[in-house]
Amino acid sequence: MATKLVDLVYWKNTRRTGVVFTGLVIGLASLFQLSTITVLSHVFMGILCITFPLRLYYKLLELLRWNPGVHPFQSYLEYDSSLTDKDTVMLVEEVVLLIAFAITELKRLLFIDNMIDSIKFVLLLYLLTYVGIVANGLTLVIAAVIAVFSLPLLYKKQQVRIRRVVRTTKNLIKKIKNMYVSLYEYIRPSATPEPAIKPAPPAAPAPKQKAKSK
Repeated sequence: MATKLVDLVYWKNTRRTGVVFTGLVIGLASLFQLSTITVLSHVFMGILCITFPLRLYYKLLELLRWNPGVHPFQSYLEYDSSLTDKDTVMLVEEVVLLIAFAITELKRLLFIDNMIDSIKFVLLLYLLTYVGIVANGLTLVIAAVIAVFSLPLLYKKQQVRIRRVVRTTKNLIKKIKNMYVSLYEYIRPSATPEPAIKPAPPAAPAPKQKAKSK
């Protein structure tokens, strides 16, 4: 599955990727005007408008003895999409682990286990409020789909230029950082040397008492 997704993203099969990409964008754009149920109903009706006449055509050829009874969609019907017991257990374990990890992270962020992480979470939520005002979730999903199908291909085509730009940007940031460090070292006041502590003079020896004469 991962290999098929990578092939779709990198346009290994242009026709298949074009069909998937166009269908996703048109389907998501249709949700702006219609409900999800209406869009799904129209999608399935469109598929049936293609498969039903084709099935009737093959059936007619079979009745005229021009076709040996071959089903046009036999390969799709014979494709086994069921999960084995091992695959089902692995899938359920992954879903449960993801849910448990999400709940643990939310508890840690909401109940201030780490103050810095909670502050970052608050800032992210605050930015998302502005994002929600500008665009809704469906717009973001469409933008994400377009980015997934376009950015990897763009990076593959312009890999040398992008790496050159990234390297130049890193060098510029490093130069600016070094400049600020040098400016700070030049501006900050130099520490005044502490006065040397003079050693205390040695104490004078106590006078010896004369022994009393008997």
